[in-house]
Amino acid sequence: MASHIVGYPRVGPKRELKFALESFWDGKSSAEDLKKVSAELRASIWKQQAGAGIKYIPSNTFSYYDQVLDATTTLGAVPPRYGWNGGEIGFDTYFSMARGNASVPAMEMTKWFDTNYHFIVPELGPDVNFTYSSHKAVEEYKEAKALGVDTIPVLIGPVSYLLLSKPAKGVEKSFSLLSLLPKVLSIYKEVVADLKLAGASWIQFDEPTLVLDLEPHKLQAFTDAYSELSSTLSGFNVLIETYFADIPAEAYKTLTSLSGVTAYGFDLVRGTKTLDLIKGGFPSGKYLFAGVVDGRNIWANDLAASISTLQALEGIVGKDKLVVSTSCSLLHTAVDLVNETKLDDEIKSWLAFAAQKVVEVNALAKALSGNKDEAFFSANAAALVSRKSSPRVTNEAVQKAAAALKGSDHRRATNVSARLDAQQKKLNLPILPTTTIGSFPQTVELRRVRREYKANKISEEEYVNAITEEIRKVVELQEELDIDVLVHGEPERNDMVEYFGEQLSGFAFTVNGWVQSYGSRCVKPPIIYGDVSRPKAMTVFWSSKAQSLTKRPMKGMLTGPVTILNWSFVRNDQPRSETCYQIALAIKDEVEDLEKAGITVIQIDEAALREGLPLRKSEHADYLDWSVHSFRITNVGVQDTTQIHTHMCYSNFNDIIHSIIDMDADVITIENSRSDEKLLSVFREGVKYGAGIGPGVYDIHSPRIPSTEEIADRINKMLAVLEKNILWVNPDCGLKTRKYTEVKPALTNVVAAAKLIRKELSK
Repeated sequence: MASHIVGYPRVGPKRELKFALESFWDGKSSAEDLKKVSAELRASIWKQQAGAGIKYIPSNTFSYYDQVLDATTTLGAVPPRYGWNGGEIGFDTYFSMARGNASVPAMEMTKWFDTNYHFIVPELGPDVNFTYSSHKAVEEYKEAKALGVDTIPVLIGPVSYLLLSKPAKGVEKSFSLLSLLPKVLSIYKEVVADLKLAGASWIQFDEPTLVLDLEPHKLQAFTDAYSELSSTLSGFNVLIETYFADIPAEAYKTLTSLSGVTAYGFDLVRGTKTLDLIKGGFPSGKYLFAGVVDGRNIWANDLAASISTLQALEGIVGKDKLVVSTSCSLLHTAVDLVNETKLDDEIKSWLAFAAQKVVEVNALAKALSGNKDEAFFSANAAALVSRKSSPRVTNEAVQKAAAALKGSDHRRATNVSARLDAQQKKLNLPILPTTTIGSFPQTVELRRVRREYKANKISEEEYVNAITEEIRKVVELQEELDIDVLVHGEPERNDMVEYFGEQLSGFAFTVNGWVQSYGSRCVKPPIIYGDVSRPKAMTVFWSSKAQSLTKRPMKGMLTGPVTILNWSFVRNDQPRSETCYQIALAIKDEVEDLEKAGITVIQIDEAALREGLPLRKSEHADYLDWSVHSFRITNVGVQDTTQIHTHMCYSNFNDIIHSIIDMDADVITIENSRSDEKLLSVFREGVKYGAGIGPGVYDIHSPRIPSTEEIADRINKMLAVLEKNILWVNPDCGLKTRKYTEVKPALTNVVAAAKLIRKELSK
């Protein structure tokens, strides 16, 4: 029985890629240094999988930023503004597309399906001149081969690439991206020919868009694409990989009828209904890559249940045609449990990170071949029993409180218009009030202070003094810039979810459980293993201290329940909605304590609400019902004069705008500048929004500093569709990843632009 891994984390066990990228961007190391670190990481990954007995090992899954941007470089689809003149695309052009540069902005970035991973959205139009401009796929295949590892090169499938793209600026929105398929396929043919020449015998096309609700003409594009590629693919074993959800019946029929395809990969963890389709009919003589090991969570596999599933599939497809696989790339999990020295043994026994999942895949394959590791399976069974029966998982009081929520929809008693009037009387803000989203730059010194405090190298008094001094600097800077509603900069927080999880019961934390979000941005998701509650206040001390330093309104900064849920590794033994309600009650307690402490503006970030939207439309209503309800629970008890803000970023919000309105926040700040202001189109189309709203005017994920004129132009575009009395002026997101040398001039221009437009409006 063979085994396969869809993809593997590229960041490194201790974020080696992150540090190499940042050193290169800062000019402290060369391109050759970056390439050396990357080659070492790839070699380590390939050798580890080969050593674990994996037969089908992927290559070309490593990326300096993201795999869709890699496909864009392969196709030479570089927007003209980057000044690329042909030839092999180098780091300058590649990172300019990803991050922008001094003169031009970055390309749009959005979420990869319903994950916390991001990708750079291709910008395409009828005039794009596709050329084979990055030979990365064949180079990495050869690199692995030289190490004695024969891999399956992985490419983003041509149809998914186009479906994930958008019309470039100036191109009609009605332009059919699929009309570019013949041009794109001509480049894919060149790549495939190169891989064939290099000796590859298998090739994997990732076509995850097949799990979406696709119209017939989009499904037809898959048939057309692989029919056109079939002669070029002759001699290859071709695997089409899908993941993240059930594949719809029509898409399954299309997929299993594709010309020249040898194997099909399915997510059987999030796509359990796909099993029924397979049982209803699977093409004879084809391979089934069965994704039974979860690539998106960190819980140990139920090996006995997986064996049962695999044995049933074996009876359908045949022993020699079944391959044990992960449900999707392991990119979405932490790297290796071996690096976790502080997790207690009980919780550790319940977990499997990427390295352990590789072992699970191979153990299942060996067991099906008659070589079952009895000790490994027994330890797994014991861990599952331990988790199910552990008293630390269950809190009856929390479960009772969450169950009691179901009798109400938890809405504030007064409508938003009346609340905004009451808040304005208290806050006395100008037209187009300015604010930021929460965090300020996290300096090396600040990180050192937090690190030393955690390691008990400095006293609590020294820590409090250092953080207080940082808050004072941030407050003084904002007052100097003349920002209207201030933030304390979050110097005490390394991560917006980790910070809260550390203070809530039911959470566990890792030392090196890093997961890549995009490029060098890594997060360390908490692990929700049990019922959640708040033992004591979490932010009141720092928010009160910050408010005492200024007469201007100071926002209390919280992370919302849906975002905490979606940015954590969540327990899989109860519905996600139940866990979300528990978190909502904990945040509600914190909101009410902040209000009692005199904080009149409280921001409850729901950056990840859209991200968690299920991929299938039939499941949208249920998710939006409990997620929006969870947000309302957090602030249902506050006074009309307490202003509740929320924040969302880097997703397509237009399709859930009515649910955003239903959240009933007083003010929402929302990403806008990097996505070509497409958020504004929903208001142009007639959606009425009566609460305060701050579409971002400044892309904080790029080092580029926008001018006053550019920001003023953005504000004017907003005023064309939004009333001046509800519009706020703010960046897209928090500023923690930027430097003060970038933040100060950018915020200076933000405030100057707001004042310029105020002056024009007063005339």
